[in-house]
Amino acid sequence: QVQLVESGGGSVQSGGSLRLSCTGSTDMISLVTVEWHRLVPGKQRELVASITVDGDTNYADSVKGRFAISRVTIKRTVFLQMDGLKPEDTAVYYCKSRITDWGQGTQVTVSS
Repeated sequence: QVQLVESGGGSVQSGGSLRLSCTGSTDMISLVTVEWHRLVPGKQRELVASITVDGDTNYADSVKGRFAISRVTIKRTVFLQMDGLKPEDTAVYYCKSRITDWGQGTQVTVSS
């Protein structure tokens, strides 16, 4: 079964940056759209960004202009560059595709 593993989370101050990584266990991940989602306890999971096999991207309005999703096929990795972080970006971030289950996620904490 194909798995995705998230990494790169941490604690930063408002205005800071982080780069999240999502690495697939097989090359199959290069053949599907990959999404980044985030979850805050007590709230619904939010789709943050997605990238297709062809590199087309989409973003939630809340992160447009601050976050950038990209993929490096040879590394089986999808990145989420997060700049201009705000306290409301604090959440557990997950990557997901149609052929993978939810993973452990990576915690992002932004302090004011």
